[in-house]
Amino acid sequence: MEKDEWSKVKEFVKSNIGESAHTNWIQPIELKEIKGTVAKFKVPTRFIGTWVHRNYGDHIIQGFKNLKLSISRLEFVTSSDKTSAQSKGSEKSISKKSDQRTEDTQLDLPSSPLDARFTFDKFVVGKPNELAHAAAKRVSDGGKVTFNPLFLYGGVGLGKTHLMHSIAWATKEKNKKARILYLSAEQFMYRFVQALRFKDMHGFKKLFRSVDVLMVDDVQFIAGKESTQDEFFHTFNALIEQGKQIVISADRAPGEIDGLEERIKSRLAWGLVVDVHPTDYELRLGILQAKAEIQMELNRDVKIDEGILEYLAHKISSNVRVLEGALTRLFAFASLVGKEINIDLVQECLSDILRTSERKVTIEEIIRKVAEHYNLRMSDLISARRARVVARPRQIAMFLSKSLTSKSLPEIGRKFGGRDHTTVIHAVKKVEELKLVDVQVADEVEILRRTLEA
Repeated sequence: MEKDEWSKVKEFVKSNIGESAHTNWIQPIELKEIKGTVAKFKVPTRFIGTWVHRNYGDHIIQGFKNLKLSISRLEFVTSSDKTSAQSKGSEKSISKKSDQRTEDTQLDLPSSPLDARFTFDKFVVGKPNELAHAAAKRVSDGGKVTFNPLFLYGGVGLGKTHLMHSIAWATKEKNKKARILYLSAEQFMYRFVQALRFKDMHGFKKLFRSVDVLMVDDVQFIAGKESTQDEFFHTFNALIEQGKQIVISADRAPGEIDGLEERIKSRLAWGLVVDVHPTDYELRLGILQAKAEIQMELNRDVKIDEGILEYLAHKISSNVRVLEGALTRLFAFASLVGKEINIDLVQECLSDILRTSERKVTIEEIIRKVAEHYNLRMSDLISARRARVVARPRQIAMFLSKSLTSKSLPEIGRKFGGRDHTTVIHAVKKVEELKLVDVQVADEVEILRRTLEA
């Protein structure tokens, strides 16, 4: 009966605080009992109990009142608290509880939920991601840390989050007692701010510095946030000193994240920095083949023509999420209308995706490729530096931006550190002149063009 009431209260709280806060803070707590006007809860850590009580206590009490229960006080206890009820339990029940805690260590930490689909055996490996995959596997093997942190960076939908979830699952499988904390940089900042607000920095530090594996997704989010960076820096150092593993992801390499303190950039570059490259045709086709097998198991009545997967792998090159979504849509549509998946159905069903997925080179991509070609940082090309070693590649990048994109001259100028459109015009003319008289420049521009258009 109490469980049913608590479920209704949780729904009420969720409607008031939102899905994200509910998942992070309310979901991990468990109603133990109701005695008179007191509701007693079991929480993974004291920090969570304190935080929930201060922030959502009124919502919880109101939820009980809506059910005509006169709850006026909330109590929070951790699994480690010694109670008389626990001491009276039989040896068998104690053992059972202990086993349960061992089986699900994620309950010990307010970690973001792990996606069961994101495991190593479901990750399709190809040339663009083989190094990232090998590094992630090595980290998940446990034992002595050989590179720390592991820093994964790359664009959207290339598999960074998949690899991080895979590390967590594999680590958990090998060591059920391992304390794994996976969260976004935004969540790290959110918890840090709350700890400051409620003067509970001790609980915050204890939580984040007691883990075996800390994984922070999208670390570029803390750029420009000085206090959060400071705490992240000290947390990072504390875990490294303890020999604990850290895994970080971002959309750019550490040195290219503007607004990130130099000391943090330095720390992030300590270990192994791996670029998760955009997918090539072979990798996209491999992913489609793996996903198509799953879809065909689920939709046995649907037939797919030869060459369809090859067509999709060629046409949709933006990212893996779009690719998978397109395949799912195809099978769902074909199943509903009772048709086989042929080229006509693909063009009818995926007209919007095919239209938006046509190869469009971005200025950011051009800057990245040019920087890589000349062994520079992206930040160099958008900086105020005028040295020839930087100025010439910058002019070439501007030339390619004008040639390969539909962006206006002022837009291009803004992407290169807020430069005037006249600077872009000068760069374009200069490169055009050099191509006529300098074979090396002409070759380099052509190589870069082909790379970007591939």
